[in-house]
Amino acid sequence: MIMKHTLSVIVENHPGVLARVAGLFRRRGYNIDSLTVGRTENPAISRMTIVVEGDDVLIEQVTKQLHKLVEIMKIQDITDEPSVDRELVLVKVKADAQVRGEIMQIVEIFRARIVDIGPNSLIIEATGDENKINAIEDSLRPFGLLELVRTGKVAMVRGGR
Repeated sequence: MIMKHTLSVIVENHPGVLARVAGLFRRRGYNIDSLTVGRTENPAISRMTIVVEGDDVLIEQVTKQLHKLVEIMKIQDITDEPSVDRELVLVKVKADAQVRGEIMQIVEIFRARIVDIGPNSLIIEATGDENKINAIEDSLRPFGLLELVRTGKVAMVRGGR
């Protein structure tokens, strides 16, 4: 069955690792739905959270190919694991005086924040899972989205190791 899989990949924090991982996906013709990367509690190690759509066979192939890269230390498919995941979105929305109150109510409902106010626009910051981010985006769309930027998913398995 084709579904989105979330891979947590621990890598050595060296220049070029991200390019090699992305290149592996490109060469195989696999699409990356989301990719985030950042240092961990150990500055020599980074964690990549990669979301890729495919069936179990494709995910197994991706995992085997990733393991061949020297800098890869650990790969875990956390799709079915109890985990916490978040995305961040910044949305610049049209907001003249007549609709600002309505937009502010939406922001409050989603527990988002207004991080910039312009003469005819607001920039809103929201964090949450993919469904929440999609919902706030859909709620603000009727006002006129001027710009929108989303991070990829970051995820962590719950509990102790």
